[in-house]
Amino acid sequence: MTVVAVTNPKGGVGKSTVATNIAGYFAKQGGTVVLGDVDRQQSSRLWLSQRPQVARPIGRWNLSADDMARPPKDVTHAVLDTPAGLHGKLFKEVLKMADKVIVPLQPSVFDIFATQEFLSELAEHKHAQGVKVGIVGMRVDARTLSSDHLHEFLDKLGLPVLGYLRNTQNYVHLAAQGLSLFDVTPSRVERDLEQWQDICAWLDA
Repeated sequence: MTVVAVTNPKGGVGKSTVATNIAGYFAKQGGTVVLGDVDRQQSSRLWLSQRPQVARPIGRWNLSADDMARPPKDVTHAVLDTPAGLHGKLFKEVLKMADKVIVPLQPSVFDIFATQEFLSELAEHKHAQGVKVGIVGMRVDARTLSSDHLHEFLDKLGLPVLGYLRNTQNYVHLAAQGLSLFDVTPSRVERDLEQWQDICAWLDA
């Protein structure tokens, strides 16, 4: 079983977007997939409730911030959407279960500053040993100065940058239907799927 946690100390950076699309990707690969959500907003849980019956099945990982139950043993892939301000006991429990951690990051000075402290804490945490960590740039417009600042910051991290995802309504429209990029005709989301290629390769490695 592979457990992927999607984390960032700030809210509104796109954790649920990344988590639901990872679950959609694993489901497309034919695995037995569950999606858990310990964020107060419960966006990933809402996404699951909207998922049509004809879509590839993704199960609900029944856990909470107070009861971090492990995923069922027959599962091949488990994805966990985590809350903003992840710290303390919950942070420890997430790291104990995760094989891989993806950190979505927006090109904002506030996001960069908060995430820098989080990544330092993550690197020093005793339960993070052996956990693979990757960064995904979110809502990135390569033409902006903020994008340049994000690139400069990420170049110094020494962590793999898995990809940069553009700001597009494709994610919004699909999320409202309980769908991911991997549930629709590829030609509809061709540009976005291209941006996910390296992320998917890292997930499969």
